[in-house]
Amino acid sequence: MYIKFLHFIISIFDKPSKIKIINFFKKRFKEISILIDVGAHHGETVDLFNKYFQVKSIISFEPSPKNYNIFLRKSQNIKNLKIYNLALGSEKKIIDFNDHFETQSSTISKINQNSNYLKRKFFFLNPFKNKKKINVIKIKMDRLDNVVREFNINEIDILKIDTEGYDFNVVKGLGDSIKFVRYIYFEHHFHDMLIKKYNLSDIHNYLITHNFEKQFKCKMIFRKTFEYIYYNKSLKN
Repeated sequence: MYIKFLHFIISIFDKPSKIKIINFFKKRFKEISILIDVGAHHGETVDLFNKYFQVKSIISFEPSPKNYNIFLRKSQNIKNLKIYNLALGSEKKIIDFNDHFETQSSTISKINQNSNYLKRKFFFLNPFKNKKKINVIKIKMDRLDNVVREFNINEIDILKIDTEGYDFNVVKGLGDSIKFVRYIYFEHHFHDMLIKKYNLSDIHNYLITHNFEKQFKCKMIFRKTFEYIYYNKSLKN
């Protein structure tokens, strides 16, 4: 109940940035053909885009079995949605997954146990110290270009990535299929809790070399986290 309350409070603070993102896309789309949602959690992105847009098809990926089952139950009546319990990255393999009791913090990325940011986060999220912090489980991971080929996709309007420090790996997993993506909308963390082995400049330079340009940046309130949107200049708006 405490975590649900915190999620509710965070959603209130996040609302202005989400409205900015929606307004950004409203200027560019009347209808969205395909939205790929990587790191779906409980379907917040699906709810947001279905509220403001006519979306023909949404393909969502959520690696946490716990989050996936919650999302699956709440989305049974969403007709334009397909959900997969699968992680996406730069390789196809079985991988360790840090399944956090605070479900929005679950991640493939390694955790810096000495991080002051982590200690503060646990203090606020688990004040009664009555939960085990993180369970490490095995999950399946695939590359996004394999998914694109499987679904015979030749154009993606929006690729949304929220993977708690694994965003660059998802992008690299597109391979040559990155040319099919019109907009990449992702969240990037600047705190030291997640061990990423890359920084924002690596993602930026990679996207620039693939003919993308940055068109949007917004800081998330109370967090060392920003949201970015890059546009593929090779595709017409």
